Amino acid sequence: MSPDSSQVDYERVKSVKETHERDLLAKQNVVGCGVGYKFAGGKRTDILAIIVMVRKKTPESLLEGEEIIPREIDGVPVDVQEVGELRGSDGN
Repeated sequence: MSPDSSQVDYERVKSVKETHERDLLAKQNVVGCGVGYKFAGGKRTDILAIIVMVRKKTPESLLEGEEIIPREIDGVPVDVQEVGELRGSDGN
């Protein structure tokens, strides 16, 4: 029995995310990375993507080259989502 295509897609996106997560998290504004569905125009799409969570979205024109988050990594879409500051359940 073969896995369904959504599972294969998820595993591929997860693998690419894990490969590049350290570099993404090293960027100044990034607070987290995950796998989820890309948003466009404020609505969720059916496209699986690497989700890069940032404190505040900044126009690409104001970022230094190494701080720019690519739109795609190894053929996998990347979606930058503004989440603010993340804190643990204890407030830290």
